[in-house]
Amino acid sequence: MMQPYKGVRDFYPEDQRVQRHIFTTMRDVVERFGYEEINASVLEPTELYLAKTSEEIVNDESYTFEDRGGRSVTLRPEMTPTVARMVANRKRELPYPLRWYSLPNLFRYQRPQHGRLREHWQLNADIFGVDGDEADIEIVTIAHTLLREFGASNDDFEIRVSDRRFLDALYDSLSISVSIRKDVTRLLDKKDKQDITTQLAELLDSDEVAKALLSRLDNPDIFPSLQTFVETLRTRGIANAVVDTGITRGFDYYTGVVFEVYDTNRKNTRSIFGGGRYDNLVQQYGNEPVPACGFGMGDVTTRDFLETHDLLPTLPSSAMLYIAPATHNNTESMHSAVTKLREHGLNVAVGMKHTKIADHIKAASKLAIPFFAVWGENEETSQTLTVKNLITGEENTSSVESVADSLR
Repeated sequence: MMQPYKGVRDFYPEDQRVQRHIFTTMRDVVERFGYEEINASVLEPTELYLAKTSEEIVNDESYTFEDRGGRSVTLRPEMTPTVARMVANRKRELPYPLRWYSLPNLFRYQRPQHGRLREHWQLNADIFGVDGDEADIEIVTIAHTLLREFGASNDDFEIRVSDRRFLDALYDSLSISVSIRKDVTRLLDKKDKQDITTQLAELLDSDEVAKALLSRLDNPDIFPSLQTFVETLRTRGIANAVVDTGITRGFDYYTGVVFEVYDTNRKNTRSIFGGGRYDNLVQQYGNEPVPACGFGMGDVTTRDFLETHDLLPTLPSSAMLYIAPATHNNTESMHSAVTKLREHGLNVAVGMKHTKIADHIKAASKLAIPFFAVWGENEETSQTLTVKNLITGEENTSSVESVADSLR
C-alpha cells in the first residue's frame, strides 16, 4: 500500500474540516484588525534565504534543487523573506502602515515529531512602516486574540516576551565577538529543548563567559523597557504576558521585541508560535529600510494545542442535509425539490446506492451530515419535508423553502 511522503499529511474530509475551522478562525481574527490577505509562489530562488534566514535552515533543512535552467530553487521554508521581498519591490507605491497576512504552506527537511512535520501551513501576520511599540503591541494582541477566539482561557497559555536589543547589550557587556553572535543566538534558541552548556562554552571558548551569559539571561532587570512593554500589554487586557529574556528566536533577521506563546498544559509544554520585530530585512532586498514586525502561527502546533485543551468543536460536513428517495419512483420529483433547496443556499447531499432508509441514515451519520429527510409521495404532494436532526433525534415538518431557511 502506497503511503504519503514521510512528514506530510493527507487531509481526509474530517481532517479538512479541522483545517478549515483553524484557517477560518485565523482569517476572521486578523481581518478584524484590518489585515489583508496576500500570497506568493511556493518556489523561491535560494538566494532569497541566504544570509537572511538561518544557515541551519538553508543548509540543512531546506528542499533545495537545481531547475532545468541551472538555477538554485528552494521550496519556501518560511514566509517572512517572501513578504519582505514583495514590500521591497513596491516600497514607494504601497500605503503605510501596511497590514498583510497569508496562509502559506511551508517545507523543511527535518525529523518528523510531535508538533513538527516536513510540510505545514502557517498564518503569517505582519505590519510594515511603524517603528514604535504600538505595532509590536498590536502583533502580540492579535496573537492573544487568536487563542482566545479558539476558546482558550488566559490560564491555558503564556506569552513570553524578550528583546533582541537586550541580547545585543548582553553580548557587548561580555565582549562576545560579533562574528559568532549569530551562532550563539541560534544555540540559545535551543536551550529549552536541550542542555547547551558544553556547546556554548566551546563556542565562546570560555566556561566562565558561558555561565555568565546563561545567568544574565535570567535577569530582566538590566533591560527595564521590557517590563514597561509587558505592563502596557496587561493594561490592554493581556494578563498572561511575562518577561522572559531567555526567548531569542532562531532567525537572524530579528532586531527588537521578540515573543513566543507557550502552552501551559503539562501534556504539551512547548512553544506554539511566536514572532517579533525585523526592521532591516526589507532593506536587504531593496535600498531602503522599512520597519516591520509580525508572527507565524503553524497549523500543526495550533491543532495540538486545541486537542490538548479539548477546544476542537464537533465539525459537521459542508452538506447540511442528506435527502433520500423513498423509492426509485420518487427520484425525479425529489431532484426538483433539491434544486429549490440549493437555490435557497442550502448544501444538500442526495442519497444514492442504498435502497433501505436505515442504510441511508447510517451513510448520513458516517458522512457527518447533521440533518436527514426522506422524499416520498406525501412530500411530493404537500411540498413539505420532515427533517430529522441526527444528533438530537428531533423532527420538524415544514415547506421546502422554509427548510432551506431554517437549516442554513
